[in-house]
Amino acid sequence: MNVFCLGLSHHTAAVSLRECFAVAGSESAAVMHELRAAAGLAEIVLLSTCNRVEIYGAAPDPAAAMDLVSSFLQCRAGRTADFARHEGRDAVRHLFRVAAGLDSMVLGETEILGQVKDAYAAAFGAGHTGAVLNRLFQQAFRAAKQVRSGSEIGRGSVSVGSAAARLAASALGDLAACRALLLGAGEAGEDVARSLHARGLMELLVANRTSGRAEALAAALGGRAVEFARWRDHLSTADIVIACADAPSRLLRAAELAPFLAVREGRPLFLLDLAVPRDFDPAIRSLSGATLHDIDALEAVAREGESLRAAEVAKAEEIIRGQVDEFNRRADRTLLADAA
Repeated sequence: MNVFCLGLSHHTAAVSLRECFAVAGSESAAVMHELRAAAGLAEIVLLSTCNRVEIYGAAPDPAAAMDLVSSFLQCRAGRTADFARHEGRDAVRHLFRVAAGLDSMVLGETEILGQVKDAYAAAFGAGHTGAVLNRLFQQAFRAAKQVRSGSEIGRGSVSVGSAAARLAASALGDLAACRALLLGAGEAGEDVARSLHARGLMELLVANRTSGRAEALAAALGGRAVEFARWRDHLSTADIVIACADAPSRLLRAAELAPFLAVREGRPLFLLDLAVPRDFDPAIRSLSGATLHDIDALEAVAREGESLRAAEVAKAEEIIRGQVDEFNRRADRTLLADAA
């Protein structure tokens, strides 16, 4: 039984394409079930984050399986895509690097490990994994832990939140005179809020579908929670609007924003859309007085200072090589035992 990975990431596809293939958490179990049947997979784990959509699978013929997975995903999305493909040892190495944060937009970030663990737990809980992927993902978690303890890959790295705050500051200057409206109080939203707060933000408004989370985050940072249904009421006074909400459709379109810009008396509005699929209409970029960025805009900010950590990257990559070798040795021993 051979493992493979097929998918898209920020390395290979812009957010405008990634969002077409993104799978919401509520749809994950159904999509995995359909994919197993359509591609004849023995096992499957689906990983869908802001920066990647990847299918990890086990099948007797990985190349044929990847063809079928590719066809299924493109049919579901109504779009074509040039998927990255990894098979065998290459797929093992790829997963280990992803889990360790070495393939992330923000090199060395730790959030991805939690996302990989969540994806695996969802697949395991639904009965979509077996001996092959269970062993693979458990080894990936050990590899990520060893990278953390055996290198300083995270030293000096920026999070998505701190990159977002830096981008806002570069656009608006001193944030001590700025009011920010945050849509979504999950992990990404909290990261952004804390980073803005650390830069001296004047006022933070938090809107979330679950009001309790908005109130807790706002209280922790001296901000104010606002009703999610009424967040547009604050578009005329906010200087920064950041979206991290998992919305089923666009939260803000250009035609809806235009009237608010008309009464701002020339004050610029900075919008940052960190959601995938995107929460804000890309056509907002055509409006005078508004600047809209999406998550791909953070890559240049996130890469700052990476050259200073080149030695730590080399250490991390060496750890990954050792972990891949260990996984393959164990897999070979298992095959020999089964044959006997």
